[in-house]
Amino acid sequence: MKVGIDKIGFYSPNKYIDMVDLANARNEDPNKYLIGIGQKKQAVIPNTQDVVTMAANASQKIINDDDKKNIDLIIFGTETGVDNSKSAAIYLQNLLKLNASARAFEIKQACYGATAGLQMAKEYVTNHPNKKALVIGADVARYGLNTPGEVTQGGGAIAMVVSSSPSIASFDGESAFHSDDIMDFWRPLYRTEAVVDGHYSNNVYVDFFKDTWNKYNQMNQLSVDDYKALTFHLPYVKMGIKGLRAVLPEASESKQEELKNEFNFSKIYSENIGNLYTGSLYLSFLSLINNSNDLQSGDRIGLFSYGSGAQGEFFSMKLEQNFKNNDSVEDINSMLNNREKLTIDEYEKMFNNWIPIKNVNRNLNWQSDDAEFFLKALKDNQRIYDYK
Repeated sequence: MKVGIDKIGFYSPNKYIDMVDLANARNEDPNKYLIGIGQKKQAVIPNTQDVVTMAANASQKIINDDDKKNIDLIIFGTETGVDNSKSAAIYLQNLLKLNASARAFEIKQACYGATAGLQMAKEYVTNHPNKKALVIGADVARYGLNTPGEVTQGGGAIAMVVSSSPSIASFDGESAFHSDDIMDFWRPLYRTEAVVDGHYSNNVYVDFFKDTWNKYNQMNQLSVDDYKALTFHLPYVKMGIKGLRAVLPEASESKQEELKNEFNFSKIYSENIGNLYTGSLYLSFLSLINNSNDLQSGDRIGLFSYGSGAQGEFFSMKLEQNFKNNDSVEDINSMLNNREKLTIDEYEKMFNNWIPIKNVNRNLNWQSDDAEFFLKALKDNQRIYDYK
């Protein structure tokens, strides 16, 4: 029996800044951002969108009535959840009117949460082949204005339906994983912005990738030649490039060119959106299958997931017959091409208007938000969600 990803949905708000504009505003050489970091544009998240609404907006694009009846596991991976007790999955379940006879919960381990959810969903569907699972990776990446991490901000949501009749990709073999107590990135409860040791985190990321890559290939008797493409967690594009370079010496010149070419397709969405935290790996995977013209059913795709703190996992999936969805391609292209470009002043005002970590009663300007699901207000320590 095959188990894997049947559908993938993606959402990010309709506002962005250009990295050249940001570089100029910060008195930096634009190539530091465009080449050194590998980013072109960055999504800007208004305060009417949070991980719950973005997850709902991503999910509603792919879920039909049959899914609503058969999804009885809802796993929400996020590191920017909206409550320290109540799961974002419960809010999402209600907004989407999903089956009430379902397990719904949230997972936190930095950017690894969606992968943990995906692996749990795999085991669940394997044991319950007539059921489906909804796995979410949704976050808002915030480091602060005029900080070294500012160029790696962004946000959005990935939604994946896992089933025993996957249209997109099926799991291929057991995963390899590695964890260690490392302070490369964290966000204390009293902060909306993360704390990061960037250079250290880069080194740990590559070390974890090499460790899990070697373990996985040894476990499954595979080599670099067995992969059509490798996809990476991409908090920013250059980090994935560093990972790829770590294994290129294992490949022939022709295989190196193939892997580099496919990586270029996998980074297209990320370099225009920025950091999704838990959703970044799956945005990379979606970008690959939507943009590459050289993939075929049966191709093995490697996926490396990393969450600071730290957890790494490498696994692979094989593409199914209907892995490319033209509706998805058109939807995301339209989303990217029709966003509103903000000036740096407008972006800074929006960033500073983010909801603080304290009790406030506040009505939000939801009328200016074109999304179907949105955050309408905060009242009596509660978030008031609505939809159009």
